[in-house]
Amino acid sequence: MQAMRGWSTRFAPWVGLFGLLGGASHALAGEYEGSPQVAEFVGEMTRDYGFAGEQLMGVFREAQRKQSILDAISRPAERVKQWSEYRPMFISEARIARGVDFWRQHEAVLARAEQEYGVPAQVIVSIIGVETFFGRNTGNFRVVDALSTLGFDYPPRAEFFRKELREFLLLAREEQVDPLTLKGSYAGAMGLPQFMPSSFRAYAVDFDGDGHINIWTNPTDAIGSVASYFKRHGWEPGEPVVSRADVRGDQVDEGLTTGIEPTKTVGELRALGWSSHDALRDDMPVTAIRLEGEQGPEYWMGLKNFYAITRYNRSVMYAMAVHQLSEELVKARGVK
Repeated sequence: MQAMRGWSTRFAPWVGLFGLLGGASHALAGEYEGSPQVAEFVGEMTRDYGFAGEQLMGVFREAQRKQSILDAISRPAERVKQWSEYRPMFISEARIARGVDFWRQHEAVLARAEQEYGVPAQVIVSIIGVETFFGRNTGNFRVVDALSTLGFDYPPRAEFFRKELREFLLLAREEQVDPLTLKGSYAGAMGLPQFMPSSFRAYAVDFDGDGHINIWTNPTDAIGSVASYFKRHGWEPGEPVVSRADVRGDQVDEGLTTGIEPTKTVGELRALGWSSHDALRDDMPVTAIRLEGEQGPEYWMGLKNFYAITRYNRSVMYAMAVHQLSEELVKARGVK
């Protein structure tokens, strides 16, 4: 993050006069030079958020339209993997070993995050492990390129990505970083926890107290930000995540939840032939899940903390992978 720290010196006049961010106002015309969409966007940012139009246009002179990003987001969806295929992608000996190392290396910070936000250390570690393999795969696209490409050249979701582009420019101004230096995924997700810009501005925290939020190369801020995200999305300290279920009868699948929201109750599922391995109240809302495991169908009840994990990524299998990786990390560390 040296480029981040050096920005305020290189562009000090802009910080003081405009509160704006990187500078390429004298760059050669690029792919977004003269674009009516970009001109409209810059006008909105100038009018609504006090950006200096010419300097902001300078950023877009250097922004690049990436066909590889459009290809990636337009690629036909792969066949939906079964749980038996999906689980080994994220729960492997290598990821568990790296997770244990990460936990030990940042044990004090993780303990503080758990104390302040109520989110277990193993869940925080697991999220970072699933998202980026503990920083190994954080993305190689400039965020400004990704969000510009998708915001101006991908009509199906242009509105969403223009909103994220706006949030990105605001966070760059707030953190006084050069937006042309920050990298992420082809969709604009950033840093160790892969926050979108809107999530960064809403939930990321300066957990080491140095006056900056750096989720790219500062594990302390990344850890605190993941914990902050989960607390704000309803994580309940000390509560379980899922409960394995036994099932019998011909009405079992009538209990399965459509979507990820916990729309069933334990009592409703009992009436359809479900029984939990744990003591659960009949009025507890749950997400009723069937996964195709290596040994056949698995039935699970996802509780409130399971739903909190799906708020990070709206996928039942993602949430289960995060949970089960966290359990494996606890086993590997020998933590009770």
